[in-house]
Formats: sequence, structure tokens, C-alpha cells
Amino acid sequence: MKKRMILALGALALLMATQPGWAYDSSQHGGGDNPHGGSPHGDNPHMGSPHGDAANPHGGNPHGGDSYGKGQHPGGKKGGGGHHYYRQSGPPKDIPAHIRSRTSEDGQGLNLNNSQVGLKGAEFLATAPDFSEVRSLALKTNKIGDAGLKLLCDSENFRKVEKLSLWDNGITAEGVGMILASKNFTTLTELNLMKNEVGDAGVTALAQSGKLANVTFLDLSKTGMTDAGAKALAQSPHLANVKRLDLYKNEIGPEGVKALLTSPHLKNLEHLDLTLNPVTFEESQELMEQAKLPKLTVLNLN
Repeated sequence: MKKRMILALGALALLMATQPGWAYDSSQHGGGDNPHGGSPHGDNPHMGSPHGDAANPHGGNPHGGDSYGKGQHPGGKKGGGGHHYYRQSGPPKDIPAHIRSRTSEDGQGLNLNNSQVGLKGAEFLATAPDFSEVRSLALKTNKIGDAGLKLLCDSENFRKVEKLSLWDNGITAEGVGMILASKNFTTLTELNLMKNEVGDAGVTALAQSGKLANVTFLDLSKTGMTDAGAKALAQSPHLANVKRLDLYKNEIGPEGVKALLTSPHLKNLEHLDLTLNPVTFEESQELMEQAKLPKLTVLNLN
């Protein structure tokens, strides 16, 4: 099978001329402080994507378009998409009113990205009777920590959540354990734990849990995981339905990458992001030759 290699701005994109192969997605890479500008990991990481812009916060991918359900995450009064990344300078003056204003009319979408509602907001979410129908829960950068997460896990409000983003909330491996032990979050199809220091312990706990059985999108970028965490994911039969796996900016070396690319369980994986992990150009070439994932079409390495 003919192969081509492209090296651009220090980022390596691997391409194959026939399918299955690696397709370089230039929209995934920006530069500087926003290395994935317009992609899942920039300043507005999911712009034009599942957690995207105001008009269609969940348009595009990885939580949005095509097989990832474009525009299907309601949030805000118009229900036009759930994970829009607006900016807020501090906690809202009236946290309950703010939370209600960010809830879709049908009650199925709740978008609190960058709201900084903190523990007080988590307590309101857990105790108010308004949120029992929530399917899409977007909580990026709310400073809830493990204590706030425990309130959500113990609440009866979130039995129906399918799409959960806890991106950048100070969650640890202990918090991951709370998610897994909770009666909530049993029907997840999308889970975003980006920028939480859950480490290998948290990643391994996730990999061993049946709660990931229906997940198609999993983001564990910037979680402090190493080869051990990557191997745990590769060895998990619970990840069989994952189509997109984002592991950007971790400490995954060649051994971890090889485990992922040769996993017998990631048979439906289409998109694998390993940008800014410690793998050299030469190592990437060798790893490409060993890949055995039948549906993989996009592989980002550097």
C-alpha cells in the first residue's frame, strides 16, 4: 500500500493513498497558544465542532457532524446546540438564574461552558428539580472539582445524560471513580475529561468500566496519562464503539502509541489524535507500518 509522509510546522500527519488510511485534517492544527485552532483543543476548541460556535454549538465534529451527531446537543433557550464556548469573567451574580438561562426549552440540553458556577452551582444543579431530563451536560471550566462532581453523581437529576463534558474542572482520579460508581451517567455516548489531571489511575479505571460501552467520542487530552494509560485503553473491550479518541498533549511514548494502533478492541476507531505526545518523526514512520485498526482514517501525531 502506497504511503506518503508530510511534515509541517513540527506537526506530523500520516497519510495513506487508499482506505483504511491516515487523512491529514488541516483544520485540526493552528499554532502558538491555540495549537488546534478551530479544533477540539484550542482556545475555542470545538468551534465549528460539537462544542462549537453560537449558531450551531455542536456542528462539525467530534461531538457534532457526520457520525458524531451534528447539531444534536440542545442548550440555551433556543435549543440550537449545547456546548457553545462563550467567555465569562467570573461567577454569575445570580447562579440559579444563569443556569436556567442556559437550559434548553425542552430541558434536555444544559450549556454552562466557562460559566464558573463552582461548588454553589453544582449544588443547585444537584438539588433543583429542573434537570431530570438533561441529556447533554456541558460544564467546561466551572471549577466544580471533585466535591462538585460528587454532588452531581449523588443527585437523581442526571440519570439520562448521554453527552457529558467536564473539561477543565479540577477533576482527579478520585472524581473518575465517583462517575463510575454513580447511578448516573449509565447511558453515555460522549465523554470529555480534557484538562483534568486524572492520570493513569483515572484513565485505567475508565478503561475497565462498562460505562464506556456505548461511548463513541472520548476526550482524554491533557490528563497526564502515560504509556500505562494508553495501554489500558488499548486493552479495554469496553471501547469497541469509540469512533473518535482524543489524547492530545499527554506523555504517551512509542509503546503506548503502538498499543493503541494494534489494539484488537478499537475496531471502530476512525479518528485518533495523539498530537504533542513524545513520539519522534522516525518512530511515527515505524508505528504507521504496524497499525492494524481497520476503520482508522485520521491519525494525528507529532
